[in-house]
Amino acid sequence: MSILPVTTTAASQPISTSAAAAPKAAMGADFNMFLKLLTTQMQNQDPLSPMDSTQYTQQLAQYSQVEQTVQQTGTLKDILARLSTQDMSQAAGFIGREAVFNSSVSGLGATPASWNYSAGGAISRATATITDASGAQVFTGPIDLSGTDGTYRWDGTLADGSKAPSGAYTLAIKAVDASGAAVATTVSSVGTVNDVSLKNGVVSLGVNGVAMAMDTLVRLAVAK
Repeated sequence: MSILPVTTTAASQPISTSAAAAPKAAMGADFNMFLKLLTTQMQNQDPLSPMDSTQYTQQLAQYSQVEQTVQQTGTLKDILARLSTQDMSQAAGFIGREAVFNSSVSGLGATPASWNYSAGGAISRATATITDASGAQVFTGPIDLSGTDGTYRWDGTLADGSKAPSGAYTLAIKAVDASGAAVATTVSSVGTVNDVSLKNGVVSLGVNGVAMAMDTLVRLAVAK
């Protein structure tokens, strides 16, 4: 299996364009209020005692600063939007690839939920515990793990033989060696990227019906 490098940009981190819009609107309102107050002050000043030129210059400088802030905020919002779109275009190239995520959450859908595991030593016995998106335990039982590294797949079969509904599930593994000592085991979600989405400036990869954050992606490979 050939491994492809993963390249991310700073824009891969969660960016909320809606959050950027609120400060811009507030500053725009402040800008308009400042201009209105300055205009009113000039219209109603006493002709016999006009505003001091130094004070007037200072207020004009403040006016200019507020205007520049509003313009810069609008420019920043445009830049962030472009970067998010660029990240989404880049992520579109991941569709059809096998992706590994630094997450214990995996999607159960048309195919089984899958996780890679890595153990700190030889495993004699292991128990898997799977919880759903609400945190409720849906499955627990012994599992056969061979070697210190491998893949565990769960097809959604429950203890009573019924099938769990499609959705996001979290895996935890407790393992011991031949002497009964605990063996540290980590898991990472793995699956084929089906789609890419952009929401609130955050790019996510759809894997078996579950949106996985781009910033949790650790490896890409040609799908098996």
